[in-house]
Amino acid sequence: MKIEIEKYNPEWPNKFKLIKNELNDILGKLNPRIEHIGSTSVPNLAAKPVIDIAVGINSAYDLDETIEPMISNHYLYYEVFNSAMPLRRLFVGLKNKNDHIKFKNTYTENNIIPHEEINFQRLTHVHIWEFGTSEWIRHIAFREYLIEHPEIKSRYEAIKKQLSSKNWRDGMEYNDGKDSFIKTEESKAILWYNAKTKSK
Repeated sequence: MKIEIEKYNPEWPNKFKLIKNELNDILGKLNPRIEHIGSTSVPNLAAKPVIDIAVGINSAYDLDETIEPMISNHYLYYEVFNSAMPLRRLFVGLKNKNDHIKFKNTYTENNIIPHEEINFQRLTHVHIWEFGTSEWIRHIAFREYLIEHPEIKSRYEAIKKQLSSKNWRDGMEYNDGKDSFIKTEESKAILWYNAKTKSK
């Protein structure tokens, strides 16, 4: 499959705001902190047109409290990734919520995720963590680092465009292609972000 990389769209932050309002309604009892993350959160960075969102809740013990409300609002639950990341819950939101009937509510290790069908219909990935954990900070730090370092942002964009010209088994294989660059720059980003926040 080909990975679609689009020129930065100034509508992406507006889409995030709409989804954020919805998530506040769905998860309000858990006092969520909601942040736009990933490439669509970085101005003028080309990206897959999928809005990545971090939701931080007060305690990891409440992660499973998010599942039923999200499924009830027609988000697809990727339980299959819990074994690799037990302190995260991942949901996919569709452009047209009525399309949820084409898919399973929950994808586990026992059923196959129809990646290609879902890929064309994804609007958002919602990642739920405990607020302030290392995973939360990693994503916020990388976003801020790319915003503040345009030369790194340009290198990242070039890598993504180069990778998008290839055929991939799925999005996870494409992500593996970026892994070396991201791990190197994320390490720098976390050090930079921690120093920046401590100096305030």
